[in-house]
Amino acid sequence: MSQGSGILSTRQRRLAWLGFLLAALQAPVSAKLVADESWLFSLCVALMVATVIIADDAARRRPADATGD
Repeated sequence: MSQGSGILSTRQRRLAWLGFLLAALQAPVSAKLVADESWLFSLCVALMVATVIIADDAARRRPADATGD
């Protein structure tokens, strides 16, 4: 049984991880330096990118011959 292919290519997956890490690290720095609540935007972006990475993991773990629901 072979692994299914994900929704992201290898390059896109690496860029998604990089984007997630940068946004996740920028949020607390921004929260400390900026008086308003604009750091929440970075947190939301990091969570959305994490959701895509998790969906890609699930698609990769699904067997190649499995059908989607």
